[in-house]
Amino acid sequence: MYMKFIYESPDTTKTTEIATHFDVDPSTVTKTLVELKSMGLLSHEPYKATGLTEKGAAYAEYLVRRHRILGLVLTHYGLTPKEACQEAARFENSVSKIVIDSMCRSMGHPMMGVCGKISHDPCCCNEPENNHDKREHDLQEDSAKSLNNLV
Repeated sequence: MYMKFIYESPDTTKTTEIATHFDVDPSTVTKTLVELKSMGLLSHEPYKATGLTEKGAAYAEYLVRRHRILGLVLTHYGLTPKEACQEAARFENSVSKIVIDSMCRSMGHPMMGVCGKISHDPCCCNEPENNHDKREHDLQEDSAKSLNNLV
């Protein structure tokens, strides 16, 4: 959530702005920002502005893309744009990049979702359609990893 918020903010973002937006304590935000910084996703100095690194911007762009594709798919099942956006936010963290890329391809690489413009990943747009077997294998691997995490 914080990554998308920072990404969609026009300038660098302050901890208090994030805390206010998500209605959480600033110390909660700071703890998460420190973790994201240690992963190389953002630059953060306490009591100063926070911004995304190149790696962080690429990841945040994917998060926004995933949300917008899921929202668009849900409108095809009768949800209003507002409902689709809210529902996508509820489960989007459980959907893999492989599935998002498949949805994007199946919809013909849409340019606009209900929440805004959809960016496209070169891996999604340039993958040959006959690569289905590899995608199926990757999906099975993802499922196996998820099951192992539950055990």
